[in-house]
Amino acid sequence: MGAGEEYLINRKKQIQRRQKFLTIVSIACFLGPILFSAVPVIQKALQEPQPKAVTQKSPDVLLQEQAKGWEMVLQREPQNQLALEGLVNVRIKLNDTQGAIQILEKLVKLHPERQDYKVVLEKMKQEVGK
Repeated sequence: MGAGEEYLINRKKQIQRRQKFLTIVSIACFLGPILFSAVPVIQKALQEPQPKAVTQKSPDVLLQEQAKGWEMVLQREPQNQLALEGLVNVRIKLNDTQGAIQILEKLVKLHPERQDYKVVLEKMKQEVGK
């Protein structure tokens, strides 16, 4: 083996070491920002308190909120059949018979062809009369 061959072998090893070094540096440069951005996110997730349990409203409160919603619709559209029916149903569930009767009477006036309104109105009036 001559001096020229030794030189080529040493040169080849030197190039391979540089390639390994550059590969490691390139990987570190690529993964570094990812790790630095992921660490704070993970820390924040671990430090945040668990969400509190959602408090559930009582059925009466929910029904009253529904009634307010229907009443708001009726302020804009006083003859809205769907809103009137919804408000009657809510008032029946809230045991507000007088309020339900008033709205049913309005529904009967607006839609005299609807027998179901008349039947429910008569039943409600009988319950009040007892």
